Amino acid sequence: MTLGPVMLDLTSVELDAQEREILCHPAVGGVILFARNFESPEQIAALTAAIHKLRDPHLLVAVDQEGGRVQRFRRGFTQLPPAGRFGALSRSHPVNARRAASAVGWLMAAELRSVGVDFSFAPVLDLNRGVSRVIGDRAFADGANAVSDLAWAWTEGVHAAGMAAVGKHFPGHGGVAADSHEELPTDGRSYDEIEMDDLVPFQRLIYRGLEAVMPAHVVYPKVDPNPAGFSAFWLRRILRERLGFQGVIFSDDLNMAAAAAAGGYAERARSGLDAGCDVLLVCNNRPGALEVLESLRDYDDPTVHLRCLRMHGRGALEPDRLHLDPRWHQGVRAIAELEGADAPSLDL
Repeated sequence: MTLGPVMLDLTSVELDAQEREILCHPAVGGVILFARNFESPEQIAALTAAIHKLRDPHLLVAVDQEGGRVQRFRRGFTQLPPAGRFGALSRSHPVNARRAASAVGWLMAAELRSVGVDFSFAPVLDLNRGVSRVIGDRAFADGANAVSDLAWAWTEGVHAAGMAAVGKHFPGHGGVAADSHEELPTDGRSYDEIEMDDLVPFQRLIYRGLEAVMPAHVVYPKVDPNPAGFSAFWLRRILRERLGFQGVIFSDDLNMAAAAAAGGYAERARSGLDAGCDVLLVCNNRPGALEVLESLRDYDDPTVHLRCLRMHGRGALEPDRLHLDPRWHQGVRAIAELEGADAPSLDL
């Protein structure tokens, strides 16, 4: 059975009978987990194992585990710093900042891999322009070069732990104040302005092998009238053709307010796929998700299936051996130094 083009959420900490049936639908390709799905590392390992047993190849399992404000799994996992901490360190000690980013990237990925999660939706490649309330310190820095260097160092650590990376939010969410979860943001800059700064981190990480990209639910009216995630100009002409990206394009959540510009759920799904998305996220709206699944029951794209196979995690340390690994302790020390304390908040 191939991986379908839809990634869904779950309601609780274990699968129920209805969810098992839904996850066997041919249009499903993965599951995204949230804090409501988490109780402990042991429980999340059992949940991912149950998901993986349903299909062959197994469904992708993902989570937002950036650090700072965006960390879904906490108790029993290392409390990760926001990306902006690395940027702050890089202003005085750029080499140390890159080393810390790599160490923490490995730690984040190794902890998730130890409980069966395939990947995290990270790193954030947006620039912190000081105007976006939803981005802020989720961005590594305010300059394209610093974001590129730190994000790649972080990605190298992630790769070393056997995890793929997802750069977001293409072509850049840092220039708008509105939160796309609540409304449709508009960025009035020209393409040349965006290309000069915001596109640089995406271009550099794609050149180095970035596996996946998530577009922004943002409209850039001087470039294209559609939000980036529904724009063939941004996804096909710029991302695929101009930047040469060959990996997976994940839509941002089709349930976000900004996605409503594309119509109903089936229309949003079709618009996203037509624009160039490979995998569609539909979260926190089971009727909407079911509508999307039925509209895509016969959808089949072998190229997308092959791209998605690259997102499966590779290798994993056993949970009881993870904290014995010197690389885990290196990541812990890096966090302590970033926090300016003797030890990070581990809550183990």
